[in-house]
Amino acid sequence: MITHQEIAKTIDPSDAIVAELEALGLPQASYSIQALDVTRKTVARRLTESFRDVPHFALQCKVEMDALLACRKRFNVDQTNASVTINDLIIKACALAIKRFPAVNSSFTQHGILRHHNADIAVAVAIEGGLITPIVRHAETKSLTEISAEVKDLAARAKRKRLQPHEYFGGTFSVSNLGMFGVSSFGSILNPPQGCILSIGAPEKQYVFDDGDEPRIAQVLTPTLTCDHRVVDGATGAQWLQEFKTLVEKPEDWVLGG
Repeated sequence: MITHQEIAKTIDPSDAIVAELEALGLPQASYSIQALDVTRKTVARRLTESFRDVPHFALQCKVEMDALLACRKRFNVDQTNASVTINDLIIKACALAIKRFPAVNSSFTQHGILRHHNADIAVAVAIEGGLITPIVRHAETKSLTEISAEVKDLAARAKRKRLQPHEYFGGTFSVSNLGMFGVSSFGSILNPPQGCILSIGAPEKQYVFDDGDEPRIAQVLTPTLTCDHRVVDGATGAQWLQEFKTLVEKPEDWVLGG
């Protein structure tokens, strides 16, 4: 069980550390050292192991967001006190795409490949001292309002460091969204033992072309799906990403009709 300790004080480096850093051309007066707390140490260890040990690849596509943005606005107006976010919609779309292509919802182990029965979506939340991924379990069975309420609760308690281990251990698929920071696209490091993570940036206005030659302007998202090649091959990842694109571009049935 990981406990959260806030060690934000600046420490004085020992003579050995000073000598080591001076050998790198860093004089003592040019820096201070902040101690690593348990969360940061754990995140550093897990991400280092993932990047080093997991053979991974990334897939990208272009997804038009205009229909989803319009459906979100209509949903929040129609539903009393609803405040469904784009991230809530992304989580639901991921879960529905997993139902269509469940092979991406897998984990590699030395005993065999685990094919998970439910879409337990881990959502990256930045907290002081690191990152944590609270989980929306059985996301494929939950309504948008249920997902929205659960994500808000989990994120709020994550930032207060009030989550229980079962609330952030054991997800099957991850979503990381940096769109609120103006990032247009990026790739993420896999969150073991999950086989895939979807990285979401901010949509951007771009010219798009339909069958004719006349361009039009659309809000375009560039999601990145990072896959563990031991459990997900390129074709499977591409099929899942295409299904995700279809769901986002044609959201009426599952947003307004669900």
